[in-house]
Amino acid sequence: MPGGRLTHQDRHAIAEGLSEGLTYTEIAGRLDRPISTVTREVARNGGPDGYRADAAHRATQGRARRRKPDGTPDPSAPASATAPHGRDPEAVRQLEEQFTAMMVGTGLPRMTARVLTCLYVTDDGSLTAAELAQRLRVSPASVSKAVGELEQQELIRRERDPRRRRDRYVIDSDAWFRGWMASARQNTMLADFTRQGARLLGATTPAGTRLQDIGDFFEHVGRAMVRAADEWQQAYARTPGRPRKKDGTGAGAPGDVAQPDTR
Repeated sequence: MPGGRLTHQDRHAIAEGLSEGLTYTEIAGRLDRPISTVTREVARNGGPDGYRADAAHRATQGRARRRKPDGTPDPSAPASATAPHGRDPEAVRQLEEQFTAMMVGTGLPRMTARVLTCLYVTDDGSLTAAELAQRLRVSPASVSKAVGELEQQELIRRERDPRRRRDRYVIDSDAWFRGWMASARQNTMLADFTRQGARLLGATTPAGTRLQDIGDFFEHVGRAMVRAADEWQQAYARTPGRPRKKDGTGAGAPGDVAQPDTR
């Protein structure tokens, strides 16, 4: 029934919908279920590319067996099962799953999305590789690969903890700004590259014209991204109560991040 537990048949219907390229909304409509139910189900069982109905059903049965008879979570469950500040642990878990599914939808690999989500929903916004592996119940190698991808996109940064002699991975209020600027730089590099290709192929040839058009497009996008980021920074820096750096400036005040060359 709508709102109840998913059945084995429901999971096969979800798998069929994904194979047909249906959206979560369309699949939920077929099942007469909330969209959030389908989103959580897919996110916790391999994502849209890895979802398998039989495996998902077995995993759900396994999670149910790991719960105590009184319904309380298994103490071996991830750390998020005991949420601080009076939060509802189940609501936090659902938030994590939905956030992960959304990040996977943007193109992030599932493990990378899980690490990013874990950092975002952690109050400190900072965890070591060992803490990430423990919370996500995955291998250190999986965490290492994920944090490497996030660092490359500048969505997290690495800090050395001198007391514990290990690295901590940090996410802060400027993480998406840095990622945005990294993307702007990539657009600029692509614009430069395709224009060089256009000159090589001949600007008046069909292939040369095609590459020139690509270069013009990405130059325009790069300029627009830098302009939008600058406008956001200036507005955000004036926000009352915004966290300040030790030197008294706003975190991420204009000029803190190098602007890409968009000539």
